[in-house]
Amino acid sequence: MLKLGKSNLLTVLKKEPQGYYLDGGEEWGTILLPNKNAPKDIKIGEQTNAFIYFDSEDIIIATGKKPLAGVGDFAHLKVVEANDIGVFLDWGIDKDLFVPFREQIFKMEKGESYVVYIYVDNSNRIAATTRLNKHLKSTNTSLKSGDSAQLLIYQQTDMGFKAIIDNKYSGLIFNDDLTNHLKPGVLVNGFIKNVRNDGKVDLSLRPLLKESKRDLTDKILLMLKESGGTLNISSKSSAEVINSTFNVSRKKFKIALGDLYKKKLIDTDNETITLVRK
Repeated sequence: MLKLGKSNLLTVLKKEPQGYYLDGGEEWGTILLPNKNAPKDIKIGEQTNAFIYFDSEDIIIATGKKPLAGVGDFAHLKVVEANDIGVFLDWGIDKDLFVPFREQIFKMEKGESYVVYIYVDNSNRIAATTRLNKHLKSTNTSLKSGDSAQLLIYQQTDMGFKAIIDNKYSGLIFNDDLTNHLKPGVLVNGFIKNVRNDGKVDLSLRPLLKESKRDLTDKILLMLKESGGTLNISSKSSAEVINSTFNVSRKKFKIALGDLYKKKLIDTDNETITLVRK
């Protein structure tokens, strides 16, 4: 079945001056693939990959160009035109993608880029929306701590950055877990840190250590011995410094230091930790 707003493998029926005609089945009939958008290796009788959408006259049409995103995708796209009915986004093909005013939870400005979701409306037309939450799926129980994921940053909050996980789910990278500057629209590789009982997902930009608290305390002691007994790091150090040194969050590091201090294995102040000699 042909999928609107997606790439489809379609048979090339014939060649006319204006382009190639593809077999759209009983529902769509023949679909024009204009010469300017046809792949160079296209042949009559063979199948070709074509992206299907409606042109400016609401006629079904095909293109061999690969758009930046398709129906069912979340994407970071730039506004190229704004008028009285909405805005239009560049998504990499001849016809721009429409965002109606009712689908804008904030005013979208020409020249700016936004994270949107692409869908087919009730009139069978392809459009986009900034109302992302209603299109994000409930957390899948198959998400496991330590799993790798592609993350699309879409919102900054007081606690950190919200990200779309693998084009489906939502998660949060807490400020303490940030390793570099982020902003909405950035696509990064990350990891599932934790899936909570309420379905919320904590994310990390670094692979999770498979070490227990004991493993971390042993690592701290080893680094202290290798450095001569003192390290220029403490529980007061920044989350970035702690993460780059031990690849753990500040919270986990403080817990490990507290454990070592209670066992009288280290001394610590605001700047350093020191191995207690016995």
